[in-house]
Amino acid sequence: MTRVVVDPDRDVLIAIDVQVDFCPGGALAVPEGDAVVPVINRLGAAFRHGILTQDWHPAGHRSFASSYPGRRPYDTIEVAYGPQVLWPDHCVQESAGAAVHPGLALPHAELVLRKGFRAEIDSYSAFFENDRRTPTGLAGYLRERGLTRVVLCGLALDYCVAYSAIDARRLGFETAVIEDACRAIDLAGSRARALDDMYASGVALARASVLSPAG
Repeated sequence: MTRVVVDPDRDVLIAIDVQVDFCPGGALAVPEGDAVVPVINRLGAAFRHGILTQDWHPAGHRSFASSYPGRRPYDTIEVAYGPQVLWPDHCVQESAGAAVHPGLALPHAELVLRKGFRAEIDSYSAFFENDRRTPTGLAGYLRERGLTRVVLCGLALDYCVAYSAIDARRLGFETAVIEDACRAIDLAGSRARALDDMYASGVALARASVLSPAG
């Protein structure tokens, strides 16, 4: 397991989609999703820089099963940009479920990046929409700030965290994922596939216990 020594000048902690709807009782609950909150809070103390992301869907989003009569949540369809899992309605803009988990304590986070707000395209990654071409602007923000390594945590490991990590590596950022600060949906083995894909992409996989503040 990789040891991560935090460099306060160039490292940023990105907490992915730690939202009410992805936690127990939410519309798209990730098993034990709320267990990441205290781990991320502890991690945050080691970082000078932080970013939060939020799924932020309009009602009737293209990724919602409810938008397709006869379809059920977790069905997969083909759309212009490839396979699309159909999800329960979740993280609808301004809804209680779209809010950041109330226990998350990263007051020094400098940016809240909302994604998935385009009605016709889903957005797992913090860097690109699911067409893999439309950028969110995060890469430019990081480069202008001189932040060259991203450390990722949050929900869900096998979708938004993994997509973000792989994109970060593709864009040239050093990238680490803190596994025990994530939880997975694990649809038909998606957790294991995501870990394999991240490893193959050069993403460092670490645990919170081997992360150390600088000095």
